[in-house]
Amino acid sequence: MTFVKACALSELEDDTPKRVELAGTPVSVVRTEGEVFAINDICSHANVSLSEGEVEDCMIECWLHGSSFDLRTGKPSGLPATRPVPVYPVKIEGDDVLVSVTQES
Repeated sequence: MTFVKACALSELEDDTPKRVELAGTPVSVVRTEGEVFAINDICSHANVSLSEGEVEDCMIECWLHGSSFDLRTGKPSGLPATRPVPVYPVKIEGDDVLVSVTQES
């Protein structure tokens, strides 16, 4: 896996998603419950940005139709979304939030 800097940890506010683009992939980076998560920023139900939604109980809610996705697994909690969204490994090094959106063989 190749990790790249997504943002500074100090840029993240609790429960407030930050949208970044890494290697052409839109990613929502979220600090919540003392951890940092990275999830694909596009809802699997409708092509809208998840980073515009709200975060609560380690879930991010799509603002358009209300589907929520688990930040740890990407799985939706209920309709209308039925497919998970990708989640990405995160490392913290100093004040840098590093995310890997690529899988290497």
